[in-house]
Amino acid sequence: MGEAKRRKQSGDASSNSDRIVPWLPLTKKQSEAFVVWSTRGAWFGIGGLALLWLTVRLIGPAAGWWTTE
Repeated sequence: MGEAKRRKQSGDASSNSDRIVPWLPLTKKQSEAFVVWSTRGAWFGIGGLALLWLTVRLIGPAAGWWTTE
C-alpha cells in the first residue's frame, strides 16, 4: 500500500491540516510570519520617512538648501 493511502486510512492529515487553502503550499504559520514581518517593515518605513522629513524640514534650511528670498 502506498504512503498516501496509508495516511488517508490512518487519519493522519497533519501535512494538509495547517494549510490556508489545499491548493496553495502556504501554511498558517507562514502567513502569520508574513504579517508580522510586513508590519515590522511598514513601521521601519514610516520611521525612515519621518526621519527623512525631519532632515529635509529642519536641517535642510539650516544647511542652506532652501532660501526664502
